[in-house]
Amino acid sequence: MAYRREKSAHQAKQPLAEVFGFPIDSNSAEAIRCRKHRLCPFGNRVPNCTKDKANNPLGVCSIYDGRDVVITCPVRFREDWIIAEDAASFFFPQSSKWTTLTEVRLKDKHGKSAGNIDVVLVCYDDFGKVTDFGALEVQAVYISGNIRNPFEEFLRNPAQGRSFDWTGHPNYPNPDYLSSSRKRLAPQLIFKGGILDVWGKKTAVALNGGAFEAISPLQEVEKHKADIVWLIYDLRPSYPAGQYYEVFLERVVYTERPKAPAGVYLSQGQPIDTFINDIVAGLEEIVV
Repeated sequence: MAYRREKSAHQAKQPLAEVFGFPIDSNSAEAIRCRKHRLCPFGNRVPNCTKDKANNPLGVCSIYDGRDVVITCPVRFREDWIIAEDAASFFFPQSSKWTTLTEVRLKDKHGKSAGNIDVVLVCYDDFGKVTDFGALEVQAVYISGNIRNPFEEFLRNPAQGRSFDWTGHPNYPNPDYLSSSRKRLAPQLIFKGGILDVWGKKTAVALNGGAFEAISPLQEVEKHKADIVWLIYDLRPSYPAGQYYEVFLERVVYTERPKAPAGVYLSQGQPIDTFINDIVAGLEEIVV
């Protein structure tokens, strides 16, 4: 089944769909404020954007691919934490209580790092005891070419809005679906997924439609048989004002976990009880 991405109303002459959370032709007070102070409105670790560099952030949330709008920053998916709500509906029973931890370290049986899980959803009972958890991976699309040059050029005069034209410049930026999906996401799901599979825990993946299309064809299964849910999101203009884009769930696909290629060694994880203790410690640290 082909995926239909949201189309821009116009053929862009430059690559920037959103800068610091807003379309470049948005002149709302909040858009101006975010550009001035380089803020991230989508739940970053700190109020400011920290993409690429903390002191000189590359505040590009999404770019144009022709008329398509493509999410290029993983934090962009956090708008209103819809991704967590959608993942929780796959992991836990409907009436469950849950919360989230971000950038949770996954360790092997020797205590060495096996990578970070983008978001761990934690289910707990009425007494606050952790009863279950699931892993949510977020995959934005990589960019080929140079996106910083048009970004910095636009910020020199943000008032130009949609008239900004980057046509004909060398290294014009474009989405690199292949690198983001097959070269990064797939190996991550195999290696980290091997540990989660032994633990009997499920995975959710939040990504853009083009990134999903770039993955090798997947065999869909019924929800109750799935190890992974693919949460495919898109951006659409807000209505009626159209001063910002909003993220929405376009499609859900359930699959089994991808198998490791023959001869590939998979790390054995630390005991699950140790990981749960780390989760509990993480929850205690964020209590205010």
